[in-house]
Amino acid sequence: MKKVAIQGVIGSYHDVAAHYYFEGEDIEIIGCNTFKEVIKQIHDDTSVIGLMAIENTIAGSLLQNHELIRQSECLIIGEYKLRISHSLVALPGTRLSDVKEVNSHPIALMQCAEYLQTLSGVKIVEKEDTALSAKWIAEQKLDGHAAVCGKLAAEIYGLEILAEGIETNNRNFTRFLVIADKWNAEDIMRGVTKNKSSVVFALPHTAGSLSKALTILSFYDMNLTKIQSLPIIGREWEYLFYVNLTYSDYTRYKQALDAIMPLTKDLKILGEYAEGKQSV
Repeated sequence: MKKVAIQGVIGSYHDVAAHYYFEGEDIEIIGCNTFKEVIKQIHDDTSVIGLMAIENTIAGSLLQNHELIRQSECLIIGEYKLRISHSLVALPGTRLSDVKEVNSHPIALMQCAEYLQTLSGVKIVEKEDTALSAKWIAEQKLDGHAAVCGKLAAEIYGLEILAEGIETNNRNFTRFLVIADKWNAEDIMRGVTKNKSSVVFALPHTAGSLSKALTILSFYDMNLTKIQSLPIIGREWEYLFYVNLTYSDYTRYKQALDAIMPLTKDLKILGEYAEGKQSV
């Protein structure tokens, strides 16, 4: 049985994504309060696999998770893109007019802002997790409280769905990365056909440095699917660039990295893996 560390509790979107990614396999979910704790679980037990959200099509990137993965020495071994559909849930028998307070993760609340604005006189309270909000309401038997979470969380914690599909934009997807200890990753990835890579590098603070690197990647037919910059603490106006590449020719991909190496500093491959599926 695989042990999978996630941020959040059973019924969270991380839990849902883990079961989709490892569909057909027996997995044991290890719930963690923070993403740092996910990394710690892997360091403490190298057989543990981690799953971490990295970006959302509405809210954007989780910037801290890029750095956590870079610093962790873990490798990315896969990804999954989960369609996020939010529901408003409460104790059984609760009517929509009974709701006085809505609890959830701030990103979930932001994604449902238009719907929540239609609830007159309702207090909106940010919590650390979607499913944890549902669990808290169920365990404390909080009348007049509702949570924004997934349908699975409502089912697990015995809550009633008052409204579903309440997100403002239904093209709401979160991309999750699957990570593992580097030694464990090598065993897991043996025989896997790789067509995607996540790399990070720094560039000198000179005119055209990024353009030159991207031109070379284009010359080698690398498809740049994402680029994210983060400032380097203590080095003013210098940045790390996190880049996702897809490719059909692994040899040409390696040649592309060799070609940009002289232009970059601290180039690091965060993972080479198969491009992930997307839920509908």
